[in-house]
Amino acid sequence: MRKATLGRNALGVLVALVAVLAALYWGLGAQTLAAHKVDLIYLGQQHLMLVAVSMGAALLVGVPSGIILSRPFARRWSESVMQIFNVGNTLPPMAVLALAMVVIGIGDRPALVALFLASLLPIVRNTWAGLIAVPPSLLEAANGIGMTRLQRLLHVELPNALPVIMTGVRIATAINVGTAPLAFLIGAPSFGELIFPGIYLNDFPMLILGAVATALVAWVLDMLLAAGGRLLSPHLEA
Repeated sequence: MRKATLGRNALGVLVALVAVLAALYWGLGAQTLAAHKVDLIYLGQQHLMLVAVSMGAALLVGVPSGIILSRPFARRWSESVMQIFNVGNTLPPMAVLALAMVVIGIGDRPALVALFLASLLPIVRNTWAGLIAVPPSLLEAANGIGMTRLQRLLHVELPNALPVIMTGVRIATAINVGTAPLAFLIGAPSFGELIFPGIYLNDFPMLILGAVATALVAWVLDMLLAAGGRLLSPHLEA
């Protein structure tokens, strides 16, 4: 049943993707698309690199941090500590990029730091929220059959918290992909190289290409994460 649902969802995404690309082809014309083909491929690779590296780092830091904050000994400080992870969301993205540029310089590295900070909070908070919401009866049952704390975490708590954790990962990914075009302003290649020059030069086709490409990346990644979540947990819905 789940495979059939995933198959229908994949088909729906494919049809929608083809429809968007067809509308883009019809609206801008083959000549415009051909003129920017190399740019789209190169900038798409760079955009995805920024997203993949910064999200990977955010997951490596965010999930363990959420787990630690959900432990009974740390819960009294969890909200206070969470404000540290909120720094990337409290400050405007441009301010975070500017501060990273001042400290690190220009290029990919400050962009990766800024995207990492912007992606942290949803992962940490949703990991924490998912784990503290695990029903006490399940924890008591795990203790009753002699599970260790690590076994209980891996086999009971994390599987039950996975839907909430995946929601946080999807939110963080959407924030990350949408913020990445700003990295162009500090010298990191991304779809911002199409969006911002398109604004400055009043080049509508270039602007549309960059904006639609960014939206498509965010949408496709969200669909892939949703499908991955369904495969990993039967409790996860869209």
